[in-house]
Amino acid sequence: MSTTFTDILYAEHQGVATITINRPRVLNAFRAHTVEELIQAFLKAGWSKAVGVIVLTGVGDRAFSTGGDQSAHDGNYDGRGTNGMPIEELQSLIRDVPKPVIARVPGYAIGGGNVLATICDLTIASDKAIFGQVGPRMGSVDPGFGTAYLARVVGEKKAREIWYLCRRYTHEQLDAEVARWCGELMDKSPTALAIAKRSFNADSENIRGIGALGMQALALYYQTEESKEGARAFREKRKPDFRAKLA
Repeated sequence: MSTTFTDILYAEHQGVATITINRPRVLNAFRAHTVEELIQAFLKAGWSKAVGVIVLTGVGDRAFSTGGDQSAHDGNYDGRGTNGMPIEELQSLIRDVPKPVIARVPGYAIGGGNVLATICDLTIASDKAIFGQVGPRMGSVDPGFGTAYLARVVGEKKAREIWYLCRRYTHEQLDAEVARWCGELMDKSPTALAIAKRSFNADSENIRGIGALGMQALALYYQTEESKEGARAFREKRKPDFRAKLA
């Protein structure tokens, strides 16, 4: 397993593994390569006996992650997986590792970044944090954990509002508190925590199947002019005209 990373930072200290998306130029948006590195990092931390807690964050104080890098997307991403990015594998891995995963959100958690923050076991945010979705604004959507599981977390009405209207929502409170949470978790029985995590996941495990089906549909959607218009408009810094592409 490679431990040399370019898009992320990895560190272990006193039982806490910190995985940091390191792409500040694009507000920690991730490309296919970033997701591959995140998978490697979660495999390393998730099954290490020296690690008791995993913290996922983004470099700097502007963003946790703003989701998929639109500059690397033109009808598909450039890696493996249903849509050229193994995001389903990463999402499943965050749920499957037998360690609590904390999302440390210093700023924007938008799009796919919002989904990652949602599926982590715990999420703690600074007063600068902004949560939201942009999928329908960009010609995209997360048809699994980002929708169905989000509804379980915040309620179905709020989840529909987040996805349909693509607004941004502020949150509150960060580093000393993250350290305190990690310290408390490190004092707990790792086996009991692993069992509790599996138990919580069992109730929503059917969403994994829904997501796999939805990602196949999303792959077809990415090939349409309607979806491609979202990525083009982003790169050209203009408002997309989705409905013209339906004619």
